[in-house]
Amino acid sequence: MLFSLRVVLAASAAIAALPSGPALLRHDSAAPVPAALPSFSEPGLSPDGSEIAFVSAGDIWTVPARGGDARLLVSNGADESRPLYSPDGTRIAFVSTRTGNGDIYVLTLATGQLQRITYDDQAEQLDSWSRDGKWLYFSSGRSDISGMSDEFRVHSDGGTPMAVAGDRYAAEFWGAPSPDGNTLAITARGVSRGQWWRKGHSHLDESEIDLVRDVHGTPAYTPIVAPAAKNGWPMWSPDGATIYFVSDRSGAANLWAQTAAPNATPRQLTTFADGRVIWPSISANGQAIVFERGFGIWRYDIGTQKAAAVSITLHGSPAAAGTEHRTFTNGIQRFALSPDGKKVAFIVHGEVFAASSRDGGNAIRVTNTPAAEDQIEWAPDSRRLVYTSDRDGPRHLFSYDFTTNTETQLTRGASSDVSPEWSPDGAHIAYTRDARELRVLDMPGRTDRLIATAELNRPPFLGRSDMAFSPDSRWIAYTPDAGPRNFSNVQVVSVAGGESRPVSFLANTSSNAIAWSRDGTYILLSTGQRTEMRQLARIDLIPRTPHFREDQFHDLFREESPRIPTPQTQQLPRREQRVPTRDSSDTARAATTPSDSQGSRRSGVKPAPKPTNIVFDRIRDRLSLLPVEVDVFDVSISPDGKSALLTAGSAGQTNLYVYSLDDLAKTPPVARQLTSSAGRKSDAQWSPDGKEVFYLEAGRINSIAVESRVVHPLAVSAEMDVDFSQEKREVFAEAWSYLRDNFFNPKMNGVNWDAIRAEYAQRIEGAETPEQMRRILSLLVGELNSSHSGIGAQAPHPPYAGRVGLGFDRDEYEQNGVFHITQVVPLSPAEISGIKVGEYLRSGDGTALTAQSNLQQLRAYTIGRRTALGVEATASGKVSDVAVLPVNTTTEKGLLYRAWVEQRRAYVEKASHGRLGYVHMYDMSQNALNQLYVDLDAENMKRDGVVIDVRNNNGGFVNVYAIDVLSRQPYLNMESRDRPVVSARTQLGQRSLERPTVLVTNQHTLSDGEDFTQGYRTLKLGKVVGEPTGGWIIFTSAATLIDGTTERLPSTRITSLDGKDMEMHPRPVDVDVTRPMGESYSGKDSQLDAAVATLLAQLDGKR
Repeated sequence: MLFSLRVVLAASAAIAALPSGPALLRHDSAAPVPAALPSFSEPGLSPDGSEIAFVSAGDIWTVPARGGDARLLVSNGADESRPLYSPDGTRIAFVSTRTGNGDIYVLTLATGQLQRITYDDQAEQLDSWSRDGKWLYFSSGRSDISGMSDEFRVHSDGGTPMAVAGDRYAAEFWGAPSPDGNTLAITARGVSRGQWWRKGHSHLDESEIDLVRDVHGTPAYTPIVAPAAKNGWPMWSPDGATIYFVSDRSGAANLWAQTAAPNATPRQLTTFADGRVIWPSISANGQAIVFERGFGIWRYDIGTQKAAAVSITLHGSPAAAGTEHRTFTNGIQRFALSPDGKKVAFIVHGEVFAASSRDGGNAIRVTNTPAAEDQIEWAPDSRRLVYTSDRDGPRHLFSYDFTTNTETQLTRGASSDVSPEWSPDGAHIAYTRDARELRVLDMPGRTDRLIATAELNRPPFLGRSDMAFSPDSRWIAYTPDAGPRNFSNVQVVSVAGGESRPVSFLANTSSNAIAWSRDGTYILLSTGQRTEMRQLARIDLIPRTPHFREDQFHDLFREESPRIPTPQTQQLPRREQRVPTRDSSDTARAATTPSDSQGSRRSGVKPAPKPTNIVFDRIRDRLSLLPVEVDVFDVSISPDGKSALLTAGSAGQTNLYVYSLDDLAKTPPVARQLTSSAGRKSDAQWSPDGKEVFYLEAGRINSIAVESRVVHPLAVSAEMDVDFSQEKREVFAEAWSYLRDNFFNPKMNGVNWDAIRAEYAQRIEGAETPEQMRRILSLLVGELNSSHSGIGAQAPHPPYAGRVGLGFDRDEYEQNGVFHITQVVPLSPAEISGIKVGEYLRSGDGTALTAQSNLQQLRAYTIGRRTALGVEATASGKVSDVAVLPVNTTTEKGLLYRAWVEQRRAYVEKASHGRLGYVHMYDMSQNALNQLYVDLDAENMKRDGVVIDVRNNNGGFVNVYAIDVLSRQPYLNMESRDRPVVSARTQLGQRSLERPTVLVTNQHTLSDGEDFTQGYRTLKLGKVVGEPTGGWIIFTSAATLIDGTTERLPSTRITSLDGKDMEMHPRPVDVDVTRPMGESYSGKDSQLDAAVATLLAQLDGKR
């Protein structure tokens, strides 16, 4: 046994007293392990076509083009990708995460010398070499607004990258220079750069291929492949006459070719009927193209017009992930304080641990399985835990008894059982099954009973306070979604079964938490709407009896009955006084007299709670909203019942608050803030004496004294061996099952999801690294051909490249090595410090700049730090040091965006001769809604009409509020003495434009931006001008898997009022205007021109 008998018998002993030892539980799965199949990706073909470089397990390998044994070329613990041979075959360029989120490196094959080329904190996508081997072309979002990308080139020996195709607020990627170097073929529009793994496409994925030429220092764009499909990866023939590319215009992705000129007819080269053709590469001699398809490498012979898979056998030892011994001091996912306050149980990396709540230290490991354990709860006796585990496939309930060191499986079968909750008397565990059944497990016999059916939460969207027992353990309160509008209200049901009855009747769809009062007379509920502050509601279960402070004063004059010691007690010495037995009359009286708490503590028997009574008659009238004035996420009630502990949001932060529930408090109750740190708080719980609160913040356990507000971190550490070979199976199982259970279409968009699991399980088994595993999962998700999907890594490398808001003349730099300033971003550090267009940047922090200088390398880790820039007013003037304070990439992008908005606003004012205003919504977040309120300012309000621009809107959730601002019509006016007549809506504080509008959309208007467009059209608020929207319209959420991988779950279908799906169906326009690529270089905005003309015609009564 791992615990001494003395510790087992001492209920008050802390877990820290337990000796350390081996894991308490080991689970050995009997499930068959699928055969491991390797995955090969992202091939590059040597200039003569004889050799292929490719990626497997995050390393770079080479293999003869005819197939055979592969040789390991580059092996590193990081993830390497996109190896491309130089035209002379002496070097290979590739992308590596070894120094960030993805930088470009060049390997010299003869010497093994490796040189880092780029130094930005944004991920680079390597695209191609120039034919002379001098330049490397890549795409990056480093210098454009939002997630848009530009095409750059950098000298292959190093230097500062410069944009060669940088149309503002537009997507440009996968560039390929022509053999003579005078023309650049690029893929433009759409999001396929980031969604290459998607099998199929929506309108948002559709892209075109353009030829970009330099005309008098300005890029000129000529489209040659129309955006009627997902087109990409242009490649040139050696003579520059033909463009090869990938397109799914025939249904499945295939190789295509056409003359490198407008209006040419494409011809299909391969004839695949299914699957994905991705990451192609052409040999410099133009004889063959290699590409990735079906986890393997294929070769297309241009001469014979035949495609065949390349047989590959790996020989070498990749930098695979094995078993890693890890010590976790943070990253705690869930935590529970024992009822006696002496122990904590927590989950980290999917395993259950326990430790002392006072001393912390090395935690005792409770479970040891490859599966993910979750949702821990202590039994009232503080000796047992209940938790969920998916070790059998579906989630089931397990309990662990510390007195016997044994785990017991409580539920079995094909159903998923979650959200366990102990009753206060320890006699029952309530839980939910398959998100449809509320069930009770009677302990210790484990009789399982169904007590209610309802629409309930399913993994991974489970809260800590989804249900609550009454103090007498006779009732359960829970919050199902009910009715055609999914209003979420509290229902109660007897533990014995029977009818569930509602006790609240709110028209709200968001109920985060419920708590039953200690005396059983009321329930607290966090309730609201998604975009509103969630309020704290009190539901009185019986008519509320008022309390008066005067009664407290009169109580002072009541005579207290003298306590007369019994003769038996008088005769015994103090140390020998008898402790009443459990069945003594004194103890019985103490158990039935709640007011005698001191006697109860002396006897060791907890007072029996009063029976909970619920008066359903007129209970609708007994709901009140408590004025907490914070956004309530979670709530629990103090042991004495006088305070509510709130986990709540305010001013963009989540903190803990205490709110008085004492009717006899001397001052009106207010939410008193306990914590004031920026980290996210969760799992807040009272100590048994109510003097402390324990909680999680940023993956660590803390406690805070309620009165002094002093925070005490609880330092715990949890050790485990993480075996990637087992963990990847669990990650895969979670990713697959979360989609199976939550995907908006139960038919999985026509995909045989079970067959997909069988196919991909073999590839997951062959995955050697977490990055390779996530890549395979991305392809898995792509099988569903759905928007709002994707797999993400745990956490990207934090930003480190300092930005100052400068742009430079590319020609002058590439030809002369001089940084001639051509752009100073408004309000950027450079502008604030007085740097001007036309000046020259000569040095940075004393380091002279040359053609080989990389500005990103020089500005690494300078964010927020004083940096001296040597600036020269003329090409041969005096250099002066200018102090700047660099900002991060996000801040610079935000400044670029605001500059773009102000330019559009000025453009509309000029084009309309001052008659029209302009606003743009970046997305549909709360911040964007607040900015809309700011931008609909007095200047816009005085115009005859306003252009509403939602181009490139990334979606969110506030479309209904933005629509309200535009749709509200005046119905009465107000006039104060000697003041003008004004609209009542505005005067009374309601946001209301009350002006004619026109809406501008484009292909990158997506998600809630499309919902906004649909509302605008349905309510007939005005004309829609521009391009049809993206066709990306699903309500989505995200789940975190056991290893920290994130998975997006598109879970809610969106339809128009006539019942038609909006997913994959772009919202149409009334006036179709496609903005040509490269238009920003000309200063024109053809879509705004059309919008202005349309609205002015409407104002002037023209059709």
